[in-house]
Amino acid sequence: MCKASYIIPFVHLWHGNNTVKNIQQSHETKRSFQTHLEGRVGMYVCGPTVYSNVHLGNCRTFCSFDMIYRYLMYLGYKVRYVRNITDVGHLLDDGEDRMSKGARLEQLEPMEIAQKYTNGFREMMRVFNVLPPSIEPQATGHIPEQIQMVQDILDNGYAYEKTARFISIPSSLLKRMMYMVSSLAE
Repeated sequence: MCKASYIIPFVHLWHGNNTVKNIQQSHETKRSFQTHLEGRVGMYVCGPTVYSNVHLGNCRTFCSFDMIYRYLMYLGYKVRYVRNITDVGHLLDDGEDRMSKGARLEQLEPMEIAQKYTNGFREMMRVFNVLPPSIEPQATGHIPEQIQMVQDILDNGYAYEKTARFISIPSSLLKRMMYMVSSLAE
């Protein structure tokens, strides 16, 4: 695990008087950006769910974080940028998995859908001149860890099981969790 500072939810990041500041949504206050390890920053961005072609709205997110990534490097930080590829999951309202639905509609295997649209996503990022992340893990490579993480959240009372397939995190607990996570960056 990288022992660098992580950029947790923020609204603005700017540089003035040689100091980077950010506004954290959970605090709604300006704070000086401080790293846990001198000169190192970790940045995690939730990547695409690759069940169809990306569109301009999808690209906007990655273009925005690309600017932050470049800016932090410009300021001299060593940045470990992680952006995942969600190649499983994401259920529709009717309970069907988006990957499975895409596979059924295109008459391909789910992993063929994932590969096809991952390639398309990467090509679109190239077209927009978005730098690739330092690490780009696929969700299918980390299912045991995700299951354990969800179990830990349930075991600690931060969520409850709605059905056998869904868990829910009450908004009051979610707000407290976001505060705790953002406090880690302080």
